[in-house]
Amino acid sequence: MTRVVGTNARRADGDDKVRGAAVYGMDYGQTGTLQAKLLRSPVPAGRIRRLDTARAAALPGVRAIITAADVPDTTSGWILKDQPMFAREEVRYIGEPIAAVAADTLAQAEAAVAAIELEIDPLEALTDMDAALAEGARLIHPAWESYQMLAPGPRSGNVAWESTLDRGDVDAAFAAAHLVVEDEFSTQRQHQSPIEPHAAVGRFEGGRYVVHSPAQFPFLVRDRLAEWLGIAPSKVRVVVTTIGGGFGGKIDAMLEPFVCVLARRTGRAVRLVNTRAEELQTAGPRENAKIRIRTAVSANGEILAQEADTIADNGAYSGEIVACAAVPGLVFGGTYRVPVARYRTRVVYTNTAPTAAFRGVNGPYAMFALEQHLDHIAAKLGMDRRELRLRNVVKAGEAIANGQVLDDAVFEEGFAKVEQIAPWAAQAPSGNPRGLRGKGIGAVTWLTNPGPGGATVKINEDGTAGVICAGAEIGTGAVAAGLRQIVAEELGLTPDDVIILAADTDAGTYDGGAQGSRTLFSLGNAAVQASAQVREQLLEVAANLLEANPADLELADGHVQVTGSPGAKVPLAAVAQTALYTAGPISATGRHITPPVQFDSGCLTGALFTGFATPTYHVHSAEVEVDPDTGKVTILRYVVAQDVGRAINPQQVEGQIHGGVLQGVGYALYEDLRVADGVTVDHSLENYRLPTAFEAPPIDIALLDNPWPDGPYGAKGAGEPSLIPVAAVIASAVSDAIGKPIRSLPITPFDVLAALREESESPAKGTTR
Repeated sequence: MTRVVGTNARRADGDDKVRGAAVYGMDYGQTGTLQAKLLRSPVPAGRIRRLDTARAAALPGVRAIITAADVPDTTSGWILKDQPMFAREEVRYIGEPIAAVAADTLAQAEAAVAAIELEIDPLEALTDMDAALAEGARLIHPAWESYQMLAPGPRSGNVAWESTLDRGDVDAAFAAAHLVVEDEFSTQRQHQSPIEPHAAVGRFEGGRYVVHSPAQFPFLVRDRLAEWLGIAPSKVRVVVTTIGGGFGGKIDAMLEPFVCVLARRTGRAVRLVNTRAEELQTAGPRENAKIRIRTAVSANGEILAQEADTIADNGAYSGEIVACAAVPGLVFGGTYRVPVARYRTRVVYTNTAPTAAFRGVNGPYAMFALEQHLDHIAAKLGMDRRELRLRNVVKAGEAIANGQVLDDAVFEEGFAKVEQIAPWAAQAPSGNPRGLRGKGIGAVTWLTNPGPGGATVKINEDGTAGVICAGAEIGTGAVAAGLRQIVAEELGLTPDDVIILAADTDAGTYDGGAQGSRTLFSLGNAAVQASAQVREQLLEVAANLLEANPADLELADGHVQVTGSPGAKVPLAAVAQTALYTAGPISATGRHITPPVQFDSGCLTGALFTGFATPTYHVHSAEVEVDPDTGKVTILRYVVAQDVGRAINPQQVEGQIHGGVLQGVGYALYEDLRVADGVTVDHSLENYRLPTAFEAPPIDIALLDNPWPDGPYGAKGAGEPSLIPVAAVIASAVSDAIGKPIRSLPITPFDVLAALREESESPAKGTTR
């Protein structure tokens, strides 16, 4: 029975955030800090013919101007190293950095940027994937073969990366099928849009670069800076400020290299913050994608085979999308039984801003396509949509398309929980008698992102515990609540007696970043390991003070006490102070890495994610009402059954689910980062439509208790997956309401009205044999 784990303990950062005392990245500064501004490319593709900074450098207050001539001629990247720090000879997207200015004031920096003389000879801009893939298309990266890679992967020309999953005789299975259904889908770009834009403050001191940044993955930022600057990673220190939201958009380096070089050039601290327009124009949104999928089924609805071809927009340079190229295939073949499969994903260069990680990378659009496709199959078979899913969903102990066995799958429990909360045959109340009603349901397997992590736990001389790690608190509460609870549980303390140092690459051991729901899983495991060693040290010292055997001692309420004799005890403060002069300071470091997933290695190529590490299982349903006069979609009810292993802090988990669902609502109904001829049309949050509290649906949540044996107290990842099914089940519900298929996102009122006004549905591609 746990005391602290499983309770709704308060976050360590809550008071400061509520009271406005938290210092976010964009707020951080110090006396004498210079202000920086970037000169960005005004065209999507072209060759730089002339770049003259002399007139700008002579303006008042200007302290330094840097260009590609001032930094090493090298490229960097997380997986595929194709991105220069500055455009050197050629620009590849609107907004690409060409020069950076540091001045006494922001107004002076902006004036200097405007005074830089720039001439560019335009090149043919390939601003959509079809143009980039066309035969004879201009190569966006003519030197693509020379780029280094973190891991080998199939590439060619404007295809930055390709991943395939091929298992069984697909052609034979399709030839023998009762029914073959084929569909095509497309999805848009979605921007993370955290309240805080990208920001960085850099200094150069003691021969090293020090960067203060709201970075989700500080060690990746460190390593990217080292690559661009041609120095050892140990020459860079990244200190994580309070993060004002990220959702994947602050995983990689963006503004940090510019403040570093300017700081060294000027000898002063330099600050650079994106405007909202720069955020939307350049700061790595979720990729747009196109999916073609077809499935062979039996007469009773059993999936016999499936193939899908996905193209995802990489933009001009490669970020996390190439790392996750295998994810669509895992989504297609990871929830419902697909015995024979052929999946291909190509990540395509275009002359647009690079795309990047966004909560659930590559997952939401794949699930949208799959679930709409299953609805089409059910319609062709005349079968209930929920029944089709139950007939095919993976059960515990069964293998998925990559050969991985899901030993702890709990989909049947998830479907049952959703049915208990919102019966499939029932209707939610509504006040619109003319409204068209529809329901959707879907399921998905997701992963707890693997990656290394470590934590050091020490006992302070006043009996409190300190935790040193490089895990960034992105806002989930994983560090500010969950990690404190785990250490408190292990050491018999309250969470308020556990102090966690802000993430810092100099202080903490390597950590894989706040991404993919991994933070509490990885750091929690490391903290449990470290705390166990600290406990042993405490008991050894306390045994002498209590004249008892260490095996007869326990930690409780800030004391070491004799088990069964609560009166025989000594405060942790006394134990820690005694240890200083007997055994030495009490501390220990734990480490964690997720074991590799067991899968059929022969069926995958170009896959950096080969399976679902520490898998989680999710069932969502939605009921909507569509106004036939306006096309407005109202979500009447939303239900989530989510496997979290075990909830360390149930309230924090439910908060993540609420936030993920609302982001999914935005993806389904509102958000569309529009790019026309390489120009990002949306430049503010006035025209980039985000959902608000008024669009938040009623959400019912069932946390599925499914402890993972290798998780801290049974926990799995919980922050990311609640977003992934949302667009899929909302689209399914809208399609059910209007009686027409949904082939693209977002589903705007104009799209709904256009569908309602169609005289008949487009000819179906399903064929029956």
